[in-house]
Amino acid sequence: MTVEDFSLKLKARNSKLFYGKIFMSSKAMAALVESLMKLPGVGAKTAARLAYHIVEMKPDDVENLATAIRSVKNDTHACEICFNTIDAEKNICDICASDKRDGKIVCVVKDDKDLDAIERTGSFDGKYHVTGGLISPLAGVSQNDIHLRELIKRVRDEDIQEIIVAFEPTVEGDATALLIAKLLNPAGVKVTKPARGMAVGADFSGTDNLTIAKALENRIPV
Repeated sequence: MTVEDFSLKLKARNSKLFYGKIFMSSKAMAALVESLMKLPGVGAKTAARLAYHIVEMKPDDVENLATAIRSVKNDTHACEICFNTIDAEKNICDICASDKRDGKIVCVVKDDKDLDAIERTGSFDGKYHVTGGLISPLAGVSQNDIHLRELIKRVRDEDIQEIIVAFEPTVEGDATALLIAKLLNPAGVKVTKPARGMAVGADFSGTDNLTIAKALENRIPV
């Protein structure tokens, strides 16, 4: 057996402890690295760096971090109206409950992340609707898998005059926007989208506040 063969055999035997060229001598550390690598944009090296940082944290800080992670899954749910994520003790979010927001204009977004990005600009005073995804036949996501029926019901039940479909400029985003326009235009509702100020494929969370605000201000018909 060559040295290379022995190394490969050893690596295979301890495969759970290897991540690329990174070796974890502790199974607990390896499990933490594996979990951290499930986060978007986190590779083996970044996960290892975060894991070592967590090990060096004070016990109280680690417990607070673990509690916060559990809480965001166990102590939240969707707003009954717009499907934004809210604390479990509430039924509707503060935006839906506010009489200071313009309920005649509803901005439709893919997820909470995009809602937060638009809200940070401080330029939109309407309300929101979170679809929870975009139509993607290749991924097996149809219109029945996202909150479109609920949006149609809101248009029917509320005095909504304009729907802004604020999806990223992708094939899936454009397809979902066109379907919403097809469903709502016959009801006399104006359906618009942000002007093309964002790069193709970019999402709202990765776009600066000024670009988002200008795109919303100069929105165009779908």
